[in-house]
Amino acid sequence: MSNPTNLKYTASHEWVKAEADGTVSVGITHHAQELLGDMVFVESPAVGRKLKAGEECAVVESVKAAADVYAGEVVSTNGDLDSAPEKINDDPYAAWMFKLKPDNAADVNGLMDATKYQAHVDSEAH
Repeated sequence: MSNPTNLKYTASHEWVKAEADGTVSVGITHHAQELLGDMVFVESPAVGRKLKAGEECAVVESVKAAADVYAGEVVSTNGDLDSAPEKINDDPYAAWMFKLKPDNAADVNGLMDATKYQAHVDSEAH
């Protein structure tokens, strides 16, 4: 599966999508869900929580997903994943985990694009 070009990516394998309302949606990449295997549990951060760059903020199965280089306030979570975490395996780019209002919207532009992210994944394989 190729990485959608309309998203940005972190070195810790999250995807970030800038939304029209100024928020960003965050999920884990196809590569990450392949490494983790079948999802059995997802815990998103609490709505209203303020995240700092690099702060661990969500649990996917037993692996922590980090808010890598962005910070902000969590404005919503994907409640569907509470009862159906396998949606991440079905379509990781549709199964967003949480949305946040970034402290600095320009931070998203500093994340990797699809090409750079694929090169990052390829470099980890060696």
